[in-house]
Amino acid sequence: MSTSVARPKLAVIVANGIDGDSRVQKTALAAARAGWDVTLIGRSSSKHTQRSWFGPVKVVRVPVASHMKRRVAARAGQGGARAHLTQFGIKDRAGLEQLRAAHGAWVREKTARIGWLSQSSAGAPAAVGLKAVVRARRGAHKLRLKAYTWEQRRKPEEKPTGDWRKDWPALLDLDLAFGPVIEKLAPDVIHANDITAINLGAMAAARLRASGRKCVWLYDAHEYVAGVEWPQPRMNTAFPAAEKEFIAKADAVVTVSPEIAEVIRKDYGLAKTPLVVRNTPVRETIGGAAGRVSVRQACGLDDGVPLLVYSGWISSERGLGTAVEGLAQLPGYHLAIVAGKRSPELVRLLALAEETGVRDRIHVVPYVAQHEVADYLSTADLGLICSQRTINYELSLPTKTAEYLHAGLPIIASDVKTLSAFVREHGVGEVFVSGEAGSFVEAVTRGFAHVADMKAQITESILTELSWEHQCEGLMALYSEISGLTPPAAAAGFSWGAVERAITDADDDEEPREELERGWTPLGKTPVRLGLGPANYAGQLAAFAQAVTRERSDVSAEVVKHRTAQTHEYPADVYVEGKALKNLDVQLEQVQRMVPRYTHLIADAFRPVFGGLNGDSIEGDLPALRNGGVKVALLAHGSEVRDPALHRKRNPYSLFLDAPEGYEEKLAAIAERNRRIARESGLPVFVTTPDLLLDLPMATWAPLVVDIDAWACDRPVMKRERPVVLHAPSARWTKGTDRVLPVLQDLHDRGRIDFRLAEQVSWNTVREMVMEADIVIDQFAIGTYGTFACEGMAAGKPVVAYLDKESIAACGVTPPIVNATPETLGSVMEGLLADPEGTARLGEESAAFAREYHDGTATARALDGFLTR
Repeated sequence: MSTSVARPKLAVIVANGIDGDSRVQKTALAAARAGWDVTLIGRSSSKHTQRSWFGPVKVVRVPVASHMKRRVAARAGQGGARAHLTQFGIKDRAGLEQLRAAHGAWVREKTARIGWLSQSSAGAPAAVGLKAVVRARRGAHKLRLKAYTWEQRRKPEEKPTGDWRKDWPALLDLDLAFGPVIEKLAPDVIHANDITAINLGAMAAARLRASGRKCVWLYDAHEYVAGVEWPQPRMNTAFPAAEKEFIAKADAVVTVSPEIAEVIRKDYGLAKTPLVVRNTPVRETIGGAAGRVSVRQACGLDDGVPLLVYSGWISSERGLGTAVEGLAQLPGYHLAIVAGKRSPELVRLLALAEETGVRDRIHVVPYVAQHEVADYLSTADLGLICSQRTINYELSLPTKTAEYLHAGLPIIASDVKTLSAFVREHGVGEVFVSGEAGSFVEAVTRGFAHVADMKAQITESILTELSWEHQCEGLMALYSEISGLTPPAAAAGFSWGAVERAITDADDDEEPREELERGWTPLGKTPVRLGLGPANYAGQLAAFAQAVTRERSDVSAEVVKHRTAQTHEYPADVYVEGKALKNLDVQLEQVQRMVPRYTHLIADAFRPVFGGLNGDSIEGDLPALRNGGVKVALLAHGSEVRDPALHRKRNPYSLFLDAPEGYEEKLAAIAERNRRIARESGLPVFVTTPDLLLDLPMATWAPLVVDIDAWACDRPVMKRERPVVLHAPSARWTKGTDRVLPVLQDLHDRGRIDFRLAEQVSWNTVREMVMEADIVIDQFAIGTYGTFACEGMAAGKPVVAYLDKESIAACGVTPPIVNATPETLGSVMEGLLADPEGTARLGEESAAFAREYHDGTATARALDGFLTR
């Protein structure tokens, strides 16, 4: 028996805010283009989870607290008995300032009282006494402050321990924030970017494996960690220690240059040299931003003005001060600095420019999106890379190298090893001595004299090698190599020029929610304003909204979905978390949104639309809806109204025979209550499957709606020697799977069919499997046909299922579904296999039936009587 694999999940994680991190953004986009289901997880700038879409990539930014950082700091700050005495009640500097403020407020209040008492002779003695109290209190306060300061000075300077958990506990806080999000996502592959994410990838993957899920991870070393001049001493010990602990646990290691790859391999004794993936521009997007603002325009300069440009992170080791100093010896030359924000180093550089008299020729211009960088820079004359001689800059080719070359800019480069060798070898720039302004001036002068010659050396082979399309090929292959998964082809319409857009109606849960297309007329100024909620099983409310607003221009709609951890995502206008519905303010918010705005409401699955405000069924909400003038109809789909006893009586294969223990009793009580509500309320009642007409005789059949065009399939049926037969149970006991599985498996083992079982796979995967199938096997436990059978028929596939005669007779329509029981399935299948042409014609009849009854037209017609004013 063969199975199909869902579109594999990739989590790209980084401990920064994602913005401006072009390598991470391009990695996520490349994986989505290759067919992966990608979630990009970064750090939130607020205390709330932030969600967005970056093209086809889901983006989640999570808030990170500082609990472990504060805990470690507090422990480190604890002194002995003397410290407890001298610093009692003062936890830190903030506590000291609060103490000062409290004392100041007390003094102001008492001295004001002294003034009031002094105004009368009777109060004078009290004023004198109060003055003495204030003097004594002031003295005690000063003494306490001196004691605190003295104790602080006595504390020894905190030295690095070599244990990253103590030296940089912020890594633990990151894991506390990111870990649950990653683990709930349950990716197949985790791509951990940079040293601050190495522990996140390692621990999340390990925890997923411990839970029985397969998960692999790779570490992407953006730099040589041991060679970085970190701004704080504890980083110098913490980050190499973390890398040493986790790098060997990674299923693969990636880095940015061959030189760093070799050093990492030797340092840690890795069995395999890390894969090199340079951070380079997406070549396909270059030229796409033509006509937009350029760096020259941002500076306000004419074409003939000599313009140098620096693009990238601004820090002292980037050596940009050399260029600022050199500009004083280059009259008429201008420098554009592309900066995302005003950092301390940028402030220092601008102050230096003031001192050297060149501030008027330095222009700070903004960042642009990563796919627009090359076009943005292309109007400058030369690109600057002024790196100082640190280990990392000696070992790698900066990202700016490729960006400048794709922009058509020759490079003025410092003589750090890897960069200078590249520039000299290819003749694409001039080299100067790092940190020497005079040498920089000479290199710029030579560069301007030979701009045309150097531009000619920027060859096609260089640009191909330094393109992201080429660089990411190895990374995509590595994902499949370490995971054993090959994703299916991605959907059409991919663009590298993705622009991030927020999901404004998302809630702050840990599970990222896809932004799903809404195909109905949104609630507006129409005569009929229809609300639908709150279950939205299989997306049927969304499908109803689409069908009704397509057929009727006088109707607009709003779909509301109450979400739980167990529900699947389907389109809706409003999503409300089930846990939030326990709060009174959220419940009242539902009332305020619905009652004044709706003229009609389809109450789905008999669930309350106001949360738990009026009980656990729609019955409690009906008075408020009636008082508000909202016309209500009830909609049932199955078990919420199905009578188990009646079902067992007419169906020898009833799903209740295999129901989990206690399920039937619980369901029977709910269904009895809901049937009572349907009888006593006098409201219109609709059901989506024919069998429910037996449980609710007063109801009207509103057929299930499927997107006929989306499911339409022109792939030939029954042309293979071994026809593909598909069964996709949402839960085995509800489909009678275990009763028919031996029959289907036997046919498969004898080579008669290629049987495929789709369980716990995504909707997209099921859809693709249906398209590939020759025959679809639905259910053998309910006695009617549901959404999956409709989808199979819409795809032109013959469908086999068990249909009880009473259910089908109740709706007056007989679908072209091949009726079989668990006992007759084998002979029925043999008959279908023996007549491939007849079976194929049955598929054609199925497609026609689905279009006639399940494209939404019949459903909208069924609702017409209800949707009146």
